[in-house]
Amino acid sequence: MTRVKAILFVALQYLLPRYLLTGLGYRVTRIRNTAIKNFLIRRFVSFYGVDVDETARPVPSGYASFNDFFTRELRADARPVEGGTQSIVSPVDGTVSACGTIDDRRVYQAKGLDYTLDDLLAVNVDDAGALAGGSFATIYLAPYDYHRVHAPVAGTLAELFYVPGDLFSVNAATVARIPRLFARNERLVGRLETPGGTMFVLMIGALNVGSMTTPWTGEIRPRRKGIVERLDLGGAATGLDRGDLLGWFNMGSTVILLCPPGYARWSDTLAAGSRVRTGEAIGRLPTVA
Repeated sequence: MTRVKAILFVALQYLLPRYLLTGLGYRVTRIRNTAIKNFLIRRFVSFYGVDVDETARPVPSGYASFNDFFTRELRADARPVEGGTQSIVSPVDGTVSACGTIDDRRVYQAKGLDYTLDDLLAVNVDDAGALAGGSFATIYLAPYDYHRVHAPVAGTLAELFYVPGDLFSVNAATVARIPRLFARNERLVGRLETPGGTMFVLMIGALNVGSMTTPWTGEIRPRRKGIVERLDLGGAATGLDRGDLLGWFNMGSTVILLCPPGYARWSDTLAAGSRVRTGEAIGRLPTVA
């Protein structure tokens, strides 16, 4: 995307009725008419070159709607979990937007643009303080990517919060031009307690992300306004192994990992612009005595 096109695209987003468009997309992607949903799926597969050999069901006949296909499961052997128990694995398929050290309580999303942990987490200032000087990784999911999110480490999902917010696009052009983008958009904030410390996994909503879903909450629809909501996990903290399902995006978005100081040692190959796949080893945990 050229610089002029990127500026126009971002400017247009301020003018568009983002919630109305997202609601319309929600309805279209759930049409169950066989001819319509098959047409949408086939066009999408052809345009983006989706690898249908990885899917758990036949394409398009095995899917009730376009969204059913978009949030598709893969074959059991399609995304093996790499490394041993000390490995941190990618929670998604996607492209690394940024990664590195949390500077005090700030995370840099692009040149000259950052956001504070207090704004991003929107839950507890003590959590933000504990992450200062730690590390982060931001991974963007393009439309053609597999859109399920998995646990990067083994641990306990102690809390899950829904933070209402806006629905700007999260592509590179928008991220580079809208200040505090990830702290402005709606998001799910998950706190994972592990033997080595606390990791946060954030699922960031976006334009046309008509909803996000988790195994514990079911579908969560966007809310323009409201308070931060602690979601019900069924009355107890939930144990997870590496690679276990955390949820999925109904359309594309971004996942952010936040780690405290000394927690994660990212792989040398993890850098802005690199591609990652679910289950791929992207770092190491500290050794716990």
